[in-house]
Amino acid sequence: MRDAFLIALFAFLGAAAAGVLGAGALWLLRRRSLTASVSVVAAVAVTAMLAGTLAVAQAMFLSRHDLSVVTTVVAMAAVVSLLTALLLGRWVVARSRELALAARDFGDGGDYSAPARPATAELADVSRELAATSAKLAESRDRERALESSRRELVAWISHDLRTPLAGLRAMSEALEDGVAAEPDRYLRQIRTEVERLNDMVGDLFELSRIHAGALALTRSRMSLYDLIGDALAGADPLAREHGVRLVGDRIEPVPVEVDGKEMSRVLGNLLVNAIRRTPTDGTVAVAAERTAEGVVLSVTDGCGGIPEDDLPRVFDTGWRGTHARTPPAGAGLGLAIVRGIVEAHQGRAAVRNVSGGCRFEVTLPAAEV
Repeated sequence: MRDAFLIALFAFLGAAAAGVLGAGALWLLRRRSLTASVSVVAAVAVTAMLAGTLAVAQAMFLSRHDLSVVTTVVAMAAVVSLLTALLLGRWVVARSRELALAARDFGDGGDYSAPARPATAELADVSRELAATSAKLAESRDRERALESSRRELVAWISHDLRTPLAGLRAMSEALEDGVAAEPDRYLRQIRTEVERLNDMVGDLFELSRIHAGALALTRSRMSLYDLIGDALAGADPLAREHGVRLVGDRIEPVPVEVDGKEMSRVLGNLLVNAIRRTPTDGTVAVAAERTAEGVVLSVTDGCGGIPEDDLPRVFDTGWRGTHARTPPAGAGLGLAIVRGIVEAHQGRAAVRNVSGGCRFEVTLPAAEV
């Protein structure tokens, strides 16, 4: 029993010495190729066996013949182990370089293409993560390009929208100043109309800038959606009468919501004004509200005849109008972008889809706790 204990002790001490040396070698080679590290690990395993054997032999537990046999066997194992480690290391390094080249192309703005040859499970996981990240970055670049294009269009459109009424205001003011205006009262009414239009445009721009900057502060309060929609319908009724459009709101459930009343009134007002202006005379604009599994869904359905399928994803983009006309009642193309921004600030979502004879704008809000 004592001999077995001593053999185990001497073998452990010899192997431990080889392990300490191997750990030091790995630390020194930590920034070198993986091939060197794998070779060191293989060498440590064989050296630990040889060191333990030599330690036991030194303690006279092995004969010279047995020691030479064991040493020869360990030497052959060392050769095979080192060759295997080198082959494994070179294979892993080659796969790593292929992955690095693929990642380099992805980092330069291109799409990531996974290496065709198989790799280790860890490298395969890294490759899948790079592919997912590449897809997300591609979506982000597309979204950024779309936003940049939208910003350029908005600047161009707003410049045109401001220049036209300002030119008219200048002409009318000069006519009044020179006393050549045939109908001064009409000119004054027109000036007031243009000023109010410019004021609304500036207000929309300010609201949109707050939304994009994340500075839209909400003052939430608990209220009934029935009352909120009733006030919005009353406010839009004069415009509906002017356009000969009927407003219908007979499918409104009195469900409670916790929203900023002022901002949500703006959402409803923008949707109703947009629907009324796009609905032909004798048409109908229907407002509905109901509780669903997803929350509270408020919808405004118009009779515009529908939106082309290609334009549906752009409806809530800044500056989108559905027409290239830059004259009233086309508006500045900011109303629906403001709708989406306010709704998303309430942790909701805005959507649009075509229905028979028109389209339906839907706003989904979180339901208030009962």
